[in-house]
Amino acid sequence: MKHSLFSDVIRIGCTPQSPEEYAKTLSKTTPGEYKVVFQLYCENPCQIKKQVREYLRAKKYVNEFYQVPPEKAEKLLKAETLKIPILHK
Repeated sequence: MKHSLFSDVIRIGCTPQSPEEYAKTLSKTTPGEYKVVFQLYCENPCQIKKQVREYLRAKKYVNEFYQVPPEKAEKLLKAETLKIPILHK
C-alpha cells in the first residue's frame, strides 16, 4: 500500500480480509488515505511478508513502512511466493 502523504514510501502487510477494505479501515484512522498498489493471494502470506521485510530491512522507514519503489516490493513478493520449500532431514 501507499499512503497519500508519502510519495516514495510503501507499507507491506497481510490481511485475511479484502486488501481494499483493509486500506479503507486504515485510512479512517489517519490523515490522508491508503491505496493498494499490489496484492497477491497466496499460502502463508504472513510468512512471505516477514521474509520480504527482512530483505528490505535496510530500507525501513518506520514500523511497517519502507522507502522502496512499489515495483521492487512487487518483484520480491512474487519471487518469494515461487520459492519451493526445502525439506530438511
